[in-house]
Amino acid sequence: MKVLVLGGTRYFGVHMVNSLLKRGHEVTIATRGRRKDSFGKSVERLIIERTDPGSLAAALAGRSFDAACDSLAFSSVDIRNLQDTLDCRRYVMTSSAAVYEDMRLNMKEVEFDPFHYRLRWGELMEYGEGKRQAETALFQRYTHFQGTAVRLPFVIGDDDYTGRLFFYVENTINGEAMHVDNPDEQLSFIRSDEAGDFLAWAAEQEFTGPINASTTGTISVREIITYVEKKTGKKAKLSRVGLAGPYNGLESFSLDTSRAEALGFSFTRLDGWICGLIDRFINKAITNTL
Repeated sequence: MKVLVLGGTRYFGVHMVNSLLKRGHEVTIATRGRRKDSFGKSVERLIIERTDPGSLAAALAGRSFDAACDSLAFSSVDIRNLQDTLDCRRYVMTSSAAVYEDMRLNMKEVEFDPFHYRLRWGELMEYGEGKRQAETALFQRYTHFQGTAVRLPFVIGDDDYTGRLFFYVENTINGEAMHVDNPDEQLSFIRSDEAGDFLAWAAEQEFTGPINASTTGTISVREIITYVEKKTGKKAKLSRVGLAGPYNGLESFSLDTSRAEALGFSFTRLDGWICGLIDRFINKAITNTL
């Protein structure tokens, strides 16, 4: 297949491109051209400005694709700017668990319905509402595409540029006070390479509509901190006046992935790899202090 990728030069986007290439697809990545990539001659590159309809129209003129994988849609206008120009059969949008307004364990896709949500055209929105509006625009206004929205929880991995999980590891080791307001809430994650592989797999399928993608199992911030304490002999300093934890304010949540599994994708178990990732973060934090 000929696959267009928007957002393929960082984090799970890199894994998505690599997975598409391993699957034998012809990949074109569309970016601003500001970030170098390691794909060499294995991909074609287009320079675009995602927020500029004219830039998109010029870059995509006369081109058609079998599928497009878009990790850069954060609003209804982002969808409109691209879809009014894009010529493809299948469209895979990276969405988020943030579309669910009432977070809880085992959330199913039907708990946010973009087919009947009120559509608002706009660019500057809170992240969760932006993703809700992007899905709504896709499924209500661009039905000629074979469209799907992949809802991801927190993406983590060795290449996690957000540093959210690393925050708890590093500050425990360094003795920095942390304010954690939800230590026992169970949180959901997916590994960055697994997220990329799922998106590449989704590009090859025929299903439409929203779909959850998540590692099986959850973990709490307290469990993360306790593991670091046992591995290092350090004691975390928790204080209301400490540095605010990046996962603060969250209630327990996880995604029901039965739809994806029924379609043939098998997810890893969180308890099979999370300790290994934390171990590497521990080594990284210790190395940073030397």
